[in-house]
Amino acid sequence: MAAPLAALRVHLLRHLQVFFYSLGQLSRTPLATLMTAAVIGIALALPAGLHVLLDNAQRLSGGWDGATQISLFLKKNVSDARARRLAETIRRRPEVAAVDYIPRDQALAEFERLSGFGDALKALDENPLPSVLVVRPRPEAATPEAAEKLLGRLRQYGPVELAQLDMQWVKRLYVIMDLVRRGVLVLGLLLGLAVLLVVGNTIRLAIQNRRDEIVVMKLIGGTDAFIRRPFLYTGFWYGLFGGLIAAALVGLALWVLAGPVERLAGLYQSPFRLAGLGGGELLILLLLAIGLGLAGSWLAVGRHLREIEPA
Repeated sequence: MAAPLAALRVHLLRHLQVFFYSLGQLSRTPLATLMTAAVIGIALALPAGLHVLLDNAQRLSGGWDGATQISLFLKKNVSDARARRLAETIRRRPEVAAVDYIPRDQALAEFERLSGFGDALKALDENPLPSVLVVRPRPEAATPEAAEKLLGRLRQYGPVELAQLDMQWVKRLYVIMDLVRRGVLVLGLLLGLAVLLVVGNTIRLAIQNRRDEIVVMKLIGGTDAFIRRPFLYTGFWYGLFGGLIAAALVGLALWVLAGPVERLAGLYQSPFRLAGLGGGELLILLLLAIGLGLAGSWLAVGRHLREIEPA
């Protein structure tokens, strides 16, 4: 039992030595290291920043879901008492936030005020407008799909003659948000590929610069795994530094935009404030950056290390 533990301890110690050795190698060329990490950071900051802005847009639009309304036009023979009972029944539904009842007389008065046809309406023998129930769904039921289902259920009530969903602009908003989300995903994939290429090319140059050293290590029995290790950790450091730079750039951009956004929100009496990367999102960004750094270095080492053999 002691022998395997000792072997594991030695193995971990060697990894730790190479871990800091690779960092020391990068510290000898700080400008080149910074430039490579900056390129990685900029490539990752763009999709990360767009993701944050998209999240803020979704958070802002979440307050607009309350504007989604379902108008239920009741039959003319429905009494005021029956209409109020129906409003109370609908109000008790779990997916409904509020129900406003607009009697026929109130609907006529509002129409006269807004349309300017007051004299023409007074000439009519009876009120042509029906009573209306305005139903506002809860936020979780305000998406286009959920609102359509709720519309179908409300349409089945007997006193309802016509049910109308007033959310055409909300549908357009959801389509636009989905399009932007897909665009951010495609951009992220392309820039992730760019990070792989940047790291791979940097590691390739490092391998070429240490070609003689690699040949000597192979002559004395160094395995490919042993030779590969410092380059993999170099990719790790590039990814970590690039991820930190990306997070800093996103934070800086949000700091620059925060003031104008707050002033714009204030003009609309809105408490909206830009939200940055959360702890979980920051961790995902760093892990993704490190993963890309390791993947790029692994691909470069796997390809170019095989080409170097002692004569």
